[in-house]
Amino acid sequence: MALIIDLKPGEKILVGNAVITNDDQRTRLHIAGDSPIMREKDVMKEEDITTPCKQVYFLIQCMYLARKPDIYFEKYFKIVKEIQNTAPSTSFLFMVINEKIIQGHYYKALKDAKELIQYEEDLIKKATDHG
Repeated sequence: MALIIDLKPGEKILVGNAVITNDDQRTRLHIAGDSPIMREKDVMKEEDITTPCKQVYFLIQCMYLARKPDIYFEKYFKIVKEIQNTAPSTSFLFMVINEKIIQGHYYKALKDAKELIQYEEDLIKKATDHG
């Protein structure tokens, strides 16, 4: 079954290691195969890593796009441990994300990492509101 992606004018997507930029009109793509695919809006650049949970998202993104995702495991699990030590309430979220990573479902783990980033933002907001 093909993935169908509607692109806005000028929108970009990653397909494997290639960046595809849409022209000046809406386009619908039908993509079949096993290459990793990400919309530009979901891609985190290194300069956007401003919090530990964004670092987690970035590392999962690297796993998803890499031919050998396991090269990111050590760094990933090290930061997860640091976050859980600082904010134990994140443990359940990491349990879900880690299960998907272990199963090789990196794209699904990315979706959960977005929830983790939102949770982190909420924790920071609560801490600064009470501080």
